[in-house]
Amino acid sequence: MNILVIGQSVVDKIIDKNSISVRPGGIFYTVVSFLCQLQKEDKLYLCSSIDKENEGLFKDAYDKTEREFLVYTDSIPKVELIVDNAGERKETYSQISQNLTLPVGNLNRFDGILINMISGYDVLLTQIKQMRRIYSGLIYFDVHTFSRGIDRNLNRNFRRIEDFNKWAECIDILQTNESELLTLSDKKEESQIINELFSFDVKQVIITRAERGATVFYSENDLIKNYDKEALQVNVINKVGCGDVFGAVYFYNYIKNKNVTLALEQANLFAGISTTYSNAKEYLNLKRDVNEQIGKK
Repeated sequence: MNILVIGQSVVDKIIDKNSISVRPGGIFYTVVSFLCQLQKEDKLYLCSSIDKENEGLFKDAYDKTEREFLVYTDSIPKVELIVDNAGERKETYSQISQNLTLPVGNLNRFDGILINMISGYDVLLTQIKQMRRIYSGLIYFDVHTFSRGIDRNLNRNFRRIEDFNKWAECIDILQTNESELLTLSDKKEESQIINELFSFDVKQVIITRAERGATVFYSENDLIKNYDKEALQVNVINKVGCGDVFGAVYFYNYIKNKNVTLALEQANLFAGISTTYSNAKEYLNLKRDVNEQIGKK
């Protein structure tokens, strides 16, 4: 399979009650999660930006991708994340990058395209519309920071996304958490928002629910069905990147098997294991650690 991943590279400064750490962030987590699943014949193409100053943080993962759409820039975004065990994290950026330059030629060579709105400015509406016009495969879209506006101090706070219906018309599989879901519509009830999204021809909606697992809504015989999966019971150390891991694993498995329940189960397992990591290098062992977890059952 050939898979294209689109999203910003970001340097994370993570602050919790016990420590402060600087790590590769953003699309890094998506990339490492795909890499740990790829078969020998698979290729992962990365559309992102990187700078010389921070390239070393990402090198171990990015060197294993096809880099023809990876560009160098003067500076990539830096974000301060204040995290705790309850509620949404607080995000403050020190810089916001412009949208990425997307490939437009020969897109149908890709079995799937995953767009992760890491900064919220990764892709413009005009770009995803153009992509949808020429690409006949599956487009996976993680709402992520697109759900957050930005104030004069570069704090990122939840807001209603303007004209999200126009974005939804270009998307096959949509990933959102419970807070982000409320930014996609003027409706307030989850079921009403789900129904509205399907009316825009979205094929699947995945809602991640932190310690309560995840739900995938999908259409079958003109009926909207859902499948729930409880979260893996682990000692959670760090939740940053968990949703990115989830999305990459779900999409890879769904492209490969076209099985909603199997994809959700795999995504839940990998995402759960990822929360036990205390530093970025551990993510490179994700496949090994998942296999060990399976072996214990």
